[in-house]
Amino acid sequence: MSKSINWGILGASNFARERMAPAIHAAQGARFHSLATSSMDKAAGFQAFQPDVQVHLDYDAVLADPEIDAVYIPLPNHLHVEYVLKAIEAGKHVLCEKPIALSAPEIDPLIARRDETGLLVAEAYMIVHHPQWQRVRHLVKDGAIGNLVHVEGVFTYNNPDPTNIRNTAAKGGGGIPDIGVYTYGATRWVTGQEPLDITHADIHFENGVDTIARVSAQFDGFSAHWVNSMRMHPLQDMTFHGDEGIIRLTAPFNPNVFDIAQIEIHQPDLGLRVERFPAEDHYKNQVEAFGRAITTGADYPWTLEDAQGTQAVIDRVFAKAKS
Repeated sequence: MSKSINWGILGASNFARERMAPAIHAAQGARFHSLATSSMDKAAGFQAFQPDVQVHLDYDAVLADPEIDAVYIPLPNHLHVEYVLKAIEAGKHVLCEKPIALSAPEIDPLIARRDETGLLVAEAYMIVHHPQWQRVRHLVKDGAIGNLVHVEGVFTYNNPDPTNIRNTAAKGGGGIPDIGVYTYGATRWVTGQEPLDITHADIHFENGVDTIARVSAQFDGFSAHWVNSMRMHPLQDMTFHGDEGIIRLTAPFNPNVFDIAQIEIHQPDLGLRVERFPAEDHYKNQVEAFGRAITTGADYPWTLEDAQGTQAVIDRVFAKAKS
């Protein structure tokens, strides 16, 4: 990489402290330069592994810093579009947590400004940077399981805390915006297809946020069923079921946290094969891929159009539930 990318982070969220800031710190060609937070107490957790990080008490100070090349935005969902646009206007490349917007049309101005400025603007959809998902995509497209017949996706956890941001409607909370993006988006990314129809959407709401969602969709040649919940025991599983085999990911979304990253490949003549990826960090891979795209012009595997496609599915799911 020809140039080290100086990163600023807008907001001292727990996720930024535990995952993305360490990933930026560890990534080749990246430097965790600045943090914006209203709480110096929260900054201490970041300074523990990057003592010389510059801490600012407002977001605009980071955006105004000419030394910052790129910003990572882990703010509450309802603030994403606003601060992505502010960062673009400040001339920064932007990596924003998912969902980057709360409806598909909200992404149109982000695409327009990206194209006008030539900046890299992307949603932090880290799973496409993990080799287990790259391998699954190749296997399915290569016909390793014959014709794809059905996709089954489950991502659940139990978070009943009413003060948690995920349980706050006004801040864009809900299980589908938080984790439905993974079951829906992974299906789209692996197959390269969009659903022809959302055939069923059974969604339970509490205080304006979805807490349990059972959704079925029909694609060209295959069906999909997705379960997402913030009120169920933690489970992650993605299965691609063909007429000549099965591919199953047992820790598809939080590999090496939920469980070891591995793919089970079931084929009639070859039996069961298991491929494991114990050392991969998709957050670090994401930061390095972002840097390569900026410095060398390499393709970035998750575009704003990709994010908008998943958000369009989410919009259709909610519309189906209301109908």
